[in-house]
Amino acid sequence: MMDMPPDMQERVVCSITAAIKYEIPANILLAIAEKEGGKPGQWVRNSNGTYDVGSLQFNTAYLQDLSRYGITADHVAQAGCYAYDLAAWRVRQHIKNDRGDIWTKAANYHSRTPEYNSKYRADLIARAVKWADWLEERFGGE
Repeated sequence: MMDMPPDMQERVVCSITAAIKYEIPANILLAIAEKEGGKPGQWVRNSNGTYDVGSLQFNTAYLQDLSRYGITADHVAQAGCYAYDLAAWRVRQHIKNDRGDIWTKAANYHSRTPEYNSKYRADLIARAVKWADWLEERFGGE
């Protein structure tokens, strides 16, 4: 992993750790993290008045429910693995509770609107395949 820049190391280590913790496929979380392409401290305003925050571009609309646990957008915006844990928790909820195949469910991280979901889903699959190969090369069995 030393062959990666520090921000990439954080993305890979935090994604794999969070995927294990929340029992979701690591290649899917790595693909989402790559696709979202956010950075710590980043706030992107959406047309609906919400913001996408931090490394995983976590939408502030989801934080309304989480505020009762003391989770704020400032927590999500910080560097480190917290944003990855929160994203993995959310992806796990989509995988467990939503309809469709695993790719549609994972793409619900971005949007449940079919048009946006299908575009995100197609790109997510391509990235997840690449990450699965990368993981196999580095950590594969036999």
